[in-house]
Amino acid sequence: MPEQLSAADARRMALRAQGLLGAADRRGGVPALLRRLGAVQLDTIAVLARSHELVPYARLGPLPRAVIERAYWSRDPPQAFEYWSHAACVLPLDSWPLFAFRRRWFRARGRRWHEVPEEAVDGVRERLRADGSLTTKELGGGRRGGPWWDWSAVKVAVEWLLDIGDVVCIERRGFQRVYDLAERALPPALLAHEPTDEECLVALVAAAGRALGVGTRTDLAEQHRLRGEQVDAALPDSGLVPVEVEGWRGPAWADPEALEALGRRGRHRTTLLSPFDSLVWDRGRTRRLFDFEHRLEAYVPAAKRVHGYFAMPLLARGRLVGRADPARDGTTLVAKQLSVRPGSEEAMAAALREAAAWVGCDAVRLARVEPRNALPRLCAALGDGG
Repeated sequence: MPEQLSAADARRMALRAQGLLGAADRRGGVPALLRRLGAVQLDTIAVLARSHELVPYARLGPLPRAVIERAYWSRDPPQAFEYWSHAACVLPLDSWPLFAFRRRWFRARGRRWHEVPEEAVDGVRERLRADGSLTTKELGGGRRGGPWWDWSAVKVAVEWLLDIGDVVCIERRGFQRVYDLAERALPPALLAHEPTDEECLVALVAAAGRALGVGTRTDLAEQHRLRGEQVDAALPDSGLVPVEVEGWRGPAWADPEALEALGRRGRHRTTLLSPFDSLVWDRGRTRRLFDFEHRLEAYVPAAKRVHGYFAMPLLARGRLVGRADPARDGTTLVAKQLSVRPGSEEAMAAALREAAAWVGCDAVRLARVEPRNALPRLCAALGDGG
């Protein structure tokens, strides 16, 4: 009979697996954290900072942003690469072979969502071979104007080469991808390792289990955007343990190490999370684990937003207990819209103060607060900064 877990057990397992419960291992820094999480989602939105910077901040504390960027994009030696996982993600370099199944799928498909211009593909290869790593702009590509999908032939070509693995992105300049030939940028042993599709999927499902602690079939699939049947085929060899979780519909699977660590005590992190953080990027799982409705509203018309453009969930004492939609006004961090559960005002104030200091702000200002009776307690907790 599968082991029975309480809802609180599942929550603790998820938090520990995500590096948000227990002492953070700062010795390994961002590279070790990236290996632990398996994937860190990228996005172009920058409010306090880019989302891929907010993820280490939430776990390791206020590291300098330049340190975080260097940890991702160092080329000597390379630590990470960018590819399609849960979305466009930073991935630990050692996981390059595990996405061979996806690269082969793209190659067999023969196209992206539009036709790939072969002449441009040949031209991109020649430029990279002759001139070394280049951005899209340096390659002579970019948008032709109009909607975001209206890419030039060069941009289509280089993204296709990225899809199939002939080109790799192991560096960004600002928020521009820097492309290089995989044969030149990747260690030869890593490049030569070509696991079968089955081997890739077993390894990715096992890695998803480690990153989640415990998850349903859907949770495991969402981690790297696999299909349900791919998860089903991989589960028997993944090493994950069948469990039943209180309040969850259907079966779940747990990482054995997460089960062993259940009785271990640890300190909870109090922090604001990126809306793209892997703890909350799956709405259904977030609702199931935390009884918390999470939705990114950046792409919702302003008049229809409920919690704000970039509402960041507040994690405190192992629960999601509020949201803050931040902005900056000079050296003041402004919470344009804030909601907090009763009793969590001091946690929200502490998270706002830490975030403000991290991005170089020396004051915090509150705009709209819900419920209104939380405002005096928030201001008292913030002191003069409120």
